[in-house]
Amino acid sequence: MTTFDDREQAFENKFARDAELRFQAEMRCNKKLGLWAADLLGKSAPEAGAYVEQIIRAELDAAGHAGIARVAGDLGDKASVDEVARKRAALLAEARKEILDEG
Repeated sequence: MTTFDDREQAFENKFARDAELRFQAEMRCNKKLGLWAADLLGKSAPEAGAYVEQIIRAELDAAGHAGIARVAGDLGDKASVDEVARKRAALLAEARKEILDEG
């Protein structure tokens, strides 16, 4: 292999690793968002677990942040779309830090 090939392989490996870390952080964030919303909604532990799965599935099934709209709709007057979006941003930063600290 040439130096160029080695460098290309290193960039491809970094891209794949970064994409995996982003995915893990997004899923962890969605779980945290679902748990936060479930708490506000007064759901029991089993109900909260099912709710988290619904939020994660909504994110996986739709492009963008479908979970924000879903959670905001479920919360009604307990939190606005902007509040849910801010909470999600904070949780994403927290999730990223956790993932990096584990790695």
